[in-house]
Amino acid sequence: NRGKRSITLDPRTEEGNRIARQLASKCDVLVENFTPGIMEKMGLGHETIVAENPGLIYVSVSGFGNTGPYRSYAAYDTIVQAMGGLISVNGHPDSPPTKVGPAVADICGGVFAALATLAALQYKNRTGRGQYVDISMQDVVWMLTATQFLPFYTMTGQEPPRPGNRQLEITPFNIYPAKDGHIVIGIVTVDQWQRFIKVIGREDLKEVKEYAMQANRIKHVDEIDALVGKWTRVRTVDEMLKLFRDADLPCAPVPTFRQVANDPQLTSRNMQVEIEQLVSGKVKVMGSVFKMSQTPGDPAQPAPFLGQHTHEVYAELLGFSDDRITELQEKRVI
Repeated sequence: NRGKRSITLDPRTEEGNRIARQLASKCDVLVENFTPGIMEKMGLGHETIVAENPGLIYVSVSGFGNTGPYRSYAAYDTIVQAMGGLISVNGHPDSPPTKVGPAVADICGGVFAALATLAALQYKNRTGRGQYVDISMQDVVWMLTATQFLPFYTMTGQEPPRPGNRQLEITPFNIYPAKDGHIVIGIVTVDQWQRFIKVIGREDLKEVKEYAMQANRIKHVDEIDALVGKWTRVRTVDEMLKLFRDADLPCAPVPTFRQVANDPQLTSRNMQVEIEQLVSGKVKVMGSVFKMSQTPGDPAQPAPFLGQHTHEVYAELLGFSDDRITELQEKRVI
């Protein structure tokens, strides 16, 4: 919520409902993430609002979307990860289905909603017309499984396997043990394979025709992972990183979260910034992933308190006087 303005309003009251519609009449975009049907019950559904503001872009984000048999189901990130198929394809082959750590359904649902909103704004700029945007988090998570859907379920009808740390259809591409941690190695092209076997001192593998091409190599993934792991586990991560990077081969350490937080690359791109937050004081937060030359924004703006901007927003957008705002606050409308 950094950089946003926060107001309070109870749209369940008669006056609050009227004010909500007044605010919507002044907006280009309205975003809501209630369970489908709640906004309609409050008299703030899409049809009601656009009748007063036909140019409005009305964006609904919910667990399962505004249509279909699941539309009224309650949803949280893990529930949607499961229902979108992500949990079924995540984890190791011999382990139970496993959720993805970060809240990917929540985050990606917001990202897709923002993308759709930008597209709707472009349409409005050309035509003057608004539209309804319906984002289902289940749809979004299902999209994230595309690399499993096409090569497995669509083409073979098979249930996609859980790959663990392997990259499906590519080997060697895994997280391998090191003397002092772990290393990620990803060998994709024929040229990379030739350079890789030279680095690990196994140029004899050039003569193994089953290993020459990726399509054949993947059939021997277990034995290739075993021979790579045997080589990596007696060497340090730094030693291997130098060897592979000198040979221009894709590789990475597996740092701890604390190490990533202090990563020089992320630091150089201002991906951690310090902000002055009321009450909390100085706190470190994530920087912006958008690096834009003309509109860089200000990632150091704090998040607002609930209702912090109530006076200024109602005065600015609706022309309410201080007395009117105070009266509404006393009546607990805002």
